[in-house]
Order: sequence, then structure tokens, then C-alpha cells
Amino acid sequence: MSTAKYDQRFSSAGKIMTAVFITSTGTGIGKTFLTAGLVRYFRDQARSVEAYKPVISGFDPSAPEASDTGVILSALGRGVTEEEIDRISPWRFAAPLSPNMAASKEGREIDFQALVTYSRKCAASADVALIEGVGGIMVPLDGRHTVLDWMLEIRLPTLLVVGSYLGTISHTLSALDALEHRGLEVRAIVVDETVESSVAFEDTVATIKQFAQQTEVVALPHLEGASQAHPAFANIGQRL
Repeated sequence: MSTAKYDQRFSSAGKIMTAVFITSTGTGIGKTFLTAGLVRYFRDQARSVEAYKPVISGFDPSAPEASDTGVILSALGRGVTEEEIDRISPWRFAAPLSPNMAASKEGREIDFQALVTYSRKCAASADVALIEGVGGIMVPLDGRHTVLDWMLEIRLPTLLVVGSYLGTISHTLSALDALEHRGLEVRAIVVDETVESSVAFEDTVATIKQFAQQTEVVALPHLEGASQAHPAFANIGQRL
């Protein structure tokens, strides 16, 4: 694990405030599943919690409830209204592409410095603030910046969400290496089970643990009917 230092912040009630960036090795791996699960866990603990998905592509304004933004708002107990969507996901694009490509199709571009400023404000908005990235760590945001550049600017501890599909071990260790070599703290690697993977979930988790011995590795196995109250969420939440 990186030895980078992060300043502790305290709320007006004297509680330690926690802000975490949730990233992944790719798209559709389980970032929003984890974000929503942690939101529910902290709400059950009577903690003040906020969650944000600042950048989202593939957003359909006619069906916002089905989007990642809608899932997060539902976990927060908020209505999926235009105002709330604007509040947690100000950069929304219709095409299911990398943000730079999706924005270009609409004649737009993400203002990187505005994104950084927004994210810093989000990080100080509650006892627990969760900021969910978009795609994997090297996904382009514009013509010059990637998600990793965004992470380097706001410098929050990270949860790295990975799958258990064939090939995930290389993807996971490559992402971990990129994060650690840039001085970012990886608080935990969360292995979200890929349904119908050709590789045994337990073997994948064990191998990642073997090669990432300085980083906490948490298994998130698929459980039928446990989508909202998975026991692993408490395990992960207690590490933040």
C-alpha cells in the first residue's frame, strides 16, 4: 500500500470525516453496486453520507431511474429528480462511450478544472463522501486528462473494484501498480464476482491476494437476493 498521507478532516460534531474515490479496472465491473451498498451501510449506521457520480456516459434522460445516478440516489433515499441528478452527476452524456468520445458527439468537452473543484467540494460534504469514477482508471475524460489525472488532483484514498473474469488478474495488478507508483493510497481491492466466469472466484481472489500482499483484498461474492444488503458491505465500510 502507498505511504501517501491524507489529512484527516473533522465534522462540527468532532467525527472524523472520510472521503473515498471508487474506481475500477473497466466498465460494468461493479463500482455503482459497491457505492450504493456502502451508502446503505453508512445510513444504517446513522452516519451522514453523500455519494456522487460526477461523470456518466450512456445516460438516458427518459429512464434516469435505471442509470448509475438513479441507483445511487435511490440508495441515498432521494428522489430521482432533475435537481438531484444535476447535483450528483453534473457531466452527463448520452452515448455509451468513454467520456471524451461521448462529449465530442454532443459538441461538448469536460472542463477538467471545474470537475476537480466540484470533486473537492463533494469530498467535504458529509461525514462519509463517496465519489465514483467513470470506467477504468485510464479512461480519457477529455483530450488531455484521464480518470487517473482526476484522482491525482483530488488525492483521495481509493477503493479499486475489479471483476473475477478471465484476465482480471493482469488488469488488477496493472491498475494497482499505476495507482501506487503515483502515490495514491489503495484502501482495498474489492473483487466483485463476475457471474458465469470461466475461472473459479475463490482462485481469483487467492491469486490477487498473493500478488498484492501489501493491499487489503476483499471478496464480494455473488449472492442471490443480497443485492442491497450484502454482508461484505459492512466489511468494506469498516475499513474506511
